[in-house]
Amino acid sequence: MLKLRLSRGGTKKRPVYKVVVADSRFARDGRFIEKVGFFNPLLPKEKKERIGLEAERIKYWLGQGAQPTTRVARILGENELMPMPANGNNPQKAIPKKDRKKEGSEDAKKEEAPKAEALKAEAKKEEAPKAEAKKEEAPKAEAKKEEKK
Repeated sequence: MLKLRLSRGGTKKRPVYKVVVADSRFARDGRFIEKVGFFNPLLPKEKKERIGLEAERIKYWLGQGAQPTTRVARILGENELMPMPANGNNPQKAIPKKDRKKEGSEDAKKEEAPKAEALKAEAKKEEAPKAEAKKEEAPKAEAKKEEKK
């Protein structure tokens, strides 16, 4: 199966990636069919030099059935060469894990509050007939007391 994927280059702690078309069975940095672009993650997102893509060749390979990896799909989506992938949006990612748990418990409490209110309302409805039944029993008890006198 053909893949559009990133092949790592550069030095230690200073990565630079090539966007390549390769057989999925080959190693990440190994043999590839064609280089179709580059990606430099160290540059700011605003700079043009961060990503360079050969749009015509990428469209050709996509037409031939090459499947992009998730990272390459995001890069292509940002450059409008294919639709943006749906997955990959995690708004909780920037929040530390401890705080996520706290927020989760608060959200759970908020969600449980309406449920608890509903249960209380149902309990009141059930108690109402019981209270009425007690009221009906009360006159009978009074009548029995009067008979004893």
